[in-house]
Amino acid sequence: MAENPTSSTAAGEGGFMMPLLPSPAPSSTSTIRSVSGLPHPRRTALRPGSVKEDKVRNFVAERMMHISRRFAKRSDTAPPGADEVEGYKSMGELCKDLEGVIDIVWLSGTPSLQVPYLLNIAGEFNTYVVAFPPSPTATFSVLRKLDHCFASLLIGEDIESHEPLPGFENGLKSGLRTTDMVRCKSIVEQARVLIVDVMHKEPDVDEVASEDGDQTAEETESGLEGHSRLGRAGWDEDEERLYMDVARVYENTLVRLGERLGSEVEASQISDD
Repeated sequence: MAENPTSSTAAGEGGFMMPLLPSPAPSSTSTIRSVSGLPHPRRTALRPGSVKEDKVRNFVAERMMHISRRFAKRSDTAPPGADEVEGYKSMGELCKDLEGVIDIVWLSGTPSLQVPYLLNIAGEFNTYVVAFPPSPTATFSVLRKLDHCFASLLIGEDIESHEPLPGFENGLKSGLRTTDMVRCKSIVEQARVLIVDVMHKEPDVDEVASEDGDQTAEETESGLEGHSRLGRAGWDEDEERLYMDVARVYENTLVRLGERLGSEVEASQISDD
């Protein structure tokens, strides 16, 4: 499909220009966000070197730089100057910005963009998540999206709808290479360890209250106690759900990585023989 050099843009958060990607083909799932909350990707991958591909690259680079700057100023309580950004006050704020970037990368339907950017985002996320008090709802929302993306890219189809992903017309070689899979495995395994540690910390009172909605003071205090005591006996339903979320971090990605890396090793052994 020919690319339109005059494709319009729309202002995104932070004043950056967000590329407007073509709408996906009409289908029973194209207007419905997946369980992970990801948008349906466009029909075909962006043409390498096209104006639209450059716009996505520039948008993602600018947004990640913006997130990095806000993260660096997270402990700065002074009001931002005219040309400065305000630091993040919580992991929830950061996750909101990060999810917007993940959505655009996934919407691009272009493996050559999705693989490197999502790996970078996942790696940065491991740094971000340990710097704040626990924010379970926001944290697991990002992790579910990343898990869905990686697992789908590893098999060349959406793990929920089983629709073929754009850009995989020539097979799985368009997705994660062996070096990418090794890097992904390292990031994923590190994340699983970090999330266990993070969710044992004392959560931020304001963050829990904003996630749980309107609660009484007694309910909020009870929720805080539950979040900070992941390992004690007598869990209530919320605590058990939190434990299950921790256990499921990147579970789909790990399964697909095991399948792909195992087959790669077997193929290498056969070629050596």
